[in-house]
Amino acid sequence: IARLAAQLVGRRSYITCSFAVQRAEHGEQPYWMAIALSALLGQVGLPGGGFGFGHGSMNGVGNPRPATPGPEMAVGRNPLGRAIPVARIADMLLQPGTPYAFDGRRETYPDIKFIHWAGGNPFHHHQQLNRLLMGWRRPQTIVVNEIWWTPTARLADIVLPVTTTLERNDIGGSSRDRFVVAMHQAIAPLHEARSDFDIFADLAARLGYEAAFTEGRDEMNWLRDIYARCAAGNAQGGIAFPDFENFWAEGMLELPEPNQDFVLLGDFRADPAAHPLKTPSGRIELYSETIAGFALPDCGPHPAWIEPREWLGAESTQRFPLHLLTVQPADRLHSQLDFAPLPQGNKVARRECIALNPMDASARGCKDGDLVRVFNDRGACLAGVRVDASIKSGVAVMATGAWFDPDIEHEGAPERAGTANVLTHDVGTSLLTQGPNAMSCLVEVERFTLA
Repeated sequence: IARLAAQLVGRRSYITCSFAVQRAEHGEQPYWMAIALSALLGQVGLPGGGFGFGHGSMNGVGNPRPATPGPEMAVGRNPLGRAIPVARIADMLLQPGTPYAFDGRRETYPDIKFIHWAGGNPFHHHQQLNRLLMGWRRPQTIVVNEIWWTPTARLADIVLPVTTTLERNDIGGSSRDRFVVAMHQAIAPLHEARSDFDIFADLAARLGYEAAFTEGRDEMNWLRDIYARCAAGNAQGGIAFPDFENFWAEGMLELPEPNQDFVLLGDFRADPAAHPLKTPSGRIELYSETIAGFALPDCGPHPAWIEPREWLGAESTQRFPLHLLTVQPADRLHSQLDFAPLPQGNKVARRECIALNPMDASARGCKDGDLVRVFNDRGACLAGVRVDASIKSGVAVMATGAWFDPDIEHEGAPERAGTANVLTHDVGTSLLTQGPNAMSCLVEVERFTLA
């Protein structure tokens, strides 16, 4: 630590974290500490210094951020004025009416009778999937809009088939690139599939508020409106857009590169009074009076090391001595297209693989290609062994995204696809943030023979 401190001081030092670090118990602390360390070095707002997070996953490396807006829709207003952290879905379903803490507030879980899920796959991204499965059985009706026969679709009462991007018109762009793309429909919808917009427009009509939902626009007129608002926002920055017909015929619009480099918090450094931060003090807060006022038992007013329940220094390593890290897969995006030839060809023993250090594999009598049972008190799944000397001893690594395949006919049987979130702990990162807690997970591995 002393050597690292000496290396940081006296030269331009940039501190970064990947987004994975937050997905652990007390996962907000490393980011707060990274910001605090960067502030103490005095390099916030300098080119090549300061801090930044998640560059590899957000297309932010060497890619200048446009100064003008891309195509987007208004978020709209939640008429209930209530929402829950997405990582607390199972808690909500299993514990209706119970209080919970989030962002300094005390809220109460609603009693959910009906779920309509469009765009997402909770039986991929949620933790402790056996627990979510118990909660999923409680609502009276579950409807899912889906393209693929995902685990979430299989567990729904009603599945409404929706179009792929090839079967509808759309407009594309992001805050990290300089292109607005006309996404032309390539083929007619197959197998009675309909767009999400058409599905919800018809549902709104049956409920008596079609006009409020569609605002009098069909698919193409919504695209015209999105484009017009994007054009108006860019016009304020001196960038002229062609009319919609020319854009749609051309297929793509390229915006000019920003004429100056962007330095995070550079304006704040140059003039803190004119460019205050969005904190109560307008400054970087090493000590937060706001968080102190929350009086939370698991998140204090300044960054600190707080021991998680599951890590390699915990007493529970006597039973579960391997720290499981769950990473993004290299052959798919999250769980998308897990059934495709490339992901399936990379399976080991027809399951998602688990990478083990050679010493850990040998101690368990395992070799490359073996089928193993990965387990803890929350559940078990099958996986195929891949021995990897680059993995630290005491650590196991699995990619997320294998499609959840529980053996519901045999109580206690391991999940069959290698879905790592069977094993992870469904407890929030802290009472402050209530994020997913996937990376604080201890497991054991043993060879397994199919009956």
